[in-house]
Amino acid sequence: MTITETTSSPVAATTGSREAIQHGHRVSVRGARKQYGALAALDGLDLDIEPGKFTVLLGPSGSGKSTLVRSLAGIERLDAGSIHLGDVAVSDGHRYVAPERRGLSMVFQDYALWPHLTAQQNVAYALKRRKLPAAEAGKLVGEALERVGLSAKGARYPSELSGGEQQRVALARAVVGRPSLLLFDEPLSNLDADLRERLRVEISTLTRESGATALYITHDQSEAFALADTVGVLRAGRLEQFAAPEEIYQNPATQFVAQFTGLAGSFTGRVVHAREGSVAVDLGGHVVMARGSEALGAIDDAVVLIRPTATSLEAVSDHAEAGTARVGSASAVTSASIPAVVLDVAYRGRGYEHVVECRYGVLGGVFDNRPWTRGTHCSVRIDPAGCIAFPVGTGAN
Repeated sequence: MTITETTSSPVAATTGSREAIQHGHRVSVRGARKQYGALAALDGLDLDIEPGKFTVLLGPSGSGKSTLVRSLAGIERLDAGSIHLGDVAVSDGHRYVAPERRGLSMVFQDYALWPHLTAQQNVAYALKRRKLPAAEAGKLVGEALERVGLSAKGARYPSELSGGEQQRVALARAVVGRPSLLLFDEPLSNLDADLRERLRVEISTLTRESGATALYITHDQSEAFALADTVGVLRAGRLEQFAAPEEIYQNPATQFVAQFTGLAGSFTGRVVHAREGSVAVDLGGHVVMARGSEALGAIDDAVVLIRPTATSLEAVSDHAEAGTARVGSASAVTSASIPAVVLDVAYRGRGYEHVVECRYGVLGGVFDNRPWTRGTHCSVRIDPAGCIAFPVGTGAN
């Protein structure tokens, strides 16, 4: 099934005019369950999205992202639970509202354009059920194509357009009828890096201009943080955390969330001091300070997760390991600099990212404005502000 048509929402009156849908749906999902054999794609998931907000669901393959979006679209039916768009239940075990009656549009990863229709005709197809006068429909289609930069290519067929142009047609088709809910199923994953960034900006701009509620799924953390008002991190059909991008990154609720949203690496050690959300972890010679949960106490084993932004390189100096201090009952080197060796270096345009190895493990994404030669002995400085500690055994690789 292809969701390309937009009708009035089940909440709004059907007027057959462009003004029929003015505001985004409030989306409410309760206890959503979907089973495929022994696999629970959705496992009692709850989700609330406020009207007009741009929400991104982030998670690995198999986390339930696509199943949830397809259930919202009406392509999949839940085994249990409910979905409300606005005040109307569109799926609750007793009632099922067809996709074309939900007031939504969907942008797919593979564009889902009709190959026998021109770009203009593909966009116009989304207005088919609205039964608008030809002049009004033509004006809306022309405006939508102009907004995505394709007003001069409306007569071309999908086979005559590049991948980026095809996705722009799909985007124009999605917004032309001013739906209350826009769903995006990894729409940029088939495009090259530069085009992904340009289309990301276009999606963000057009969606927010439309006033629609948006739900976008991806496995790309940087894409999620760049687009979202709110990010939900999914794991095995459940929401691990649902918060603003800054909160997700700075205060991950679980080890899985921290791991999936970008780490340089991790070290394991023993907690030697814990107070007011801060812990000192003895790695076996060096003590690293980190933010830690109340579940951590002295003598607990902990894993310290290190963000790339917490790392920097410096030259080895005579005082790099000088001095010891007593932390709790343990005596250890408390310098924030740990001896390391550069394993690899990669140019990233703005500078260089390094992979370094020290006695406690390997760290990647260590940034510096200049390249450090492979094999160079150095020190890696660890900033406590970018370190989060969790009890050993509470996360997943």
